[in-house]
Amino acid sequence: MAEQRRRSAAGLPRTKVAAHQTDKRQGAAAARAGEARPDLTLIEGQFESALRAARVYVYSQDKALQQTRIYSPRGVHSIPAPDSGDVLAAKRRVLKTGQPEDVEAFCTTAEGRVFFSFHIDPTFGPDNEIDGIMCAAIDVTRIRALESEQQRLTAELGTALQRYETALRGSNVTVFTQDRALRYTSISNAMFGRDVKDIVGRSDDEILPADNRLAITALKLAALETGQPQDGEMRINDGATIRWYDLHVEPLRDVAGDIVGLTGAAVDLTGRKESEAHLRLLMRELTHRSKNLLAVIQAMARQTARHVGSIDGFLEQFSARLQALARSHDLLVQEEWHGVSLAELIRSQLAPYLDRSGSQLAMDGPAVTLRPEAAQTLGLALHELAVNAVRYGALSTPAGRISVAWIWEPQRDPPVVEILWTELGGPQVVAPVQRGFGSLVVERNLARALEAGVELTFDTEGVRCRIAIPSGQLSRPMQLET
Repeated sequence: MAEQRRRSAAGLPRTKVAAHQTDKRQGAAAARAGEARPDLTLIEGQFESALRAARVYVYSQDKALQQTRIYSPRGVHSIPAPDSGDVLAAKRRVLKTGQPEDVEAFCTTAEGRVFFSFHIDPTFGPDNEIDGIMCAAIDVTRIRALESEQQRLTAELGTALQRYETALRGSNVTVFTQDRALRYTSISNAMFGRDVKDIVGRSDDEILPADNRLAITALKLAALETGQPQDGEMRINDGATIRWYDLHVEPLRDVAGDIVGLTGAAVDLTGRKESEAHLRLLMRELTHRSKNLLAVIQAMARQTARHVGSIDGFLEQFSARLQALARSHDLLVQEEWHGVSLAELIRSQLAPYLDRSGSQLAMDGPAVTLRPEAAQTLGLALHELAVNAVRYGALSTPAGRISVAWIWEPQRDPPVVEILWTELGGPQVVAPVQRGFGSLVVERNLARALEAGVELTFDTEGVRCRIAIPSGQLSRPMQLET
């Protein structure tokens, strides 16, 4: 107003003053627009650069789905042509409902079939009515391929992990991890007599017996301090059982290479240790039995030589007795030296001297299992009885028969198995003037080696031998029938 008054005072008309002010304002606006355009051009360029890098098509369409504006990252004013009607249906729904939608579809391009993700938004006119749509089509072919590959690798990893866990559960190997405080963070199997849930989250100091703790923690601390793998054999005694482990531990490092804990594997050696101890026991037992066997053979050779008058006679009798001893050993080997069935022992020792049908032998008695030493001694006695029957008794004639019966007598002190050897149908028996080696084996050897009661009689109808074997010479007395 002051300016107008000043100009009026200068004699300028009012209309010219107004026009001058309008021109001045328009010039200022034009100057500001000129200053802003370089900034807008820069922003548009940056936006288009981002769209090209992301391979994004941006275009708008009217309600008839005619293109009104297109931006293509390849510089060609065309939009992806979907291979299916899903995109077209989505566009029509957006025009109808005014709600944005997302849809994915394959499109045919100059580069071949490309997988696009479409995002469709409605656009509105001055009257706030829907007048078209704005679409962004993003090339996600590589992303979907990577996702598919990731899913495949995840499935393969899951399968491999399942096989790994199955293999560990079926083995005697336990894999574990611990932090620097030696607190278990994971473990594959139960260990140290504890379940997995009782181990994870606890340290060695909490779960290991005090007597075994120092050696194991020293091994693990050495791996943490030196950064080098450590190995050791550990014995764990929890008071109830003793278990052995072959322990291997290595430092566990993060992505920066810093040691954050331990990873290790413990192989349960308990079975192997027990097998080794059992093998040592067997070797000691084998040595003991070998010495006993050599002593028996030496005694057999000495006694056989004493009672025969020729080399040929010695060889024949000694060979037969060795074979009898071998038959007893064959039965022991079959039963892994746990014992021998009395019935099998009798059948084995008499088999070489019976007819093929075995009709000359009758056996009857309960199931009895003899200890190995008793089987060897009784086997030799049965052999001598059989040889005597072949030479002078029931087996010297086809009409002869041998009956072997045994009974369990628990009322005697100590309880015994009484065996009765009876020969029938053979020639008339004449009692020998002096006892030979066979009689000594039956009478004296059984009595001395087994503390057995022996009664050998030479009746006119046939030889009879009664043998009472104490229960202490039985391997499984509980299996005897009463």
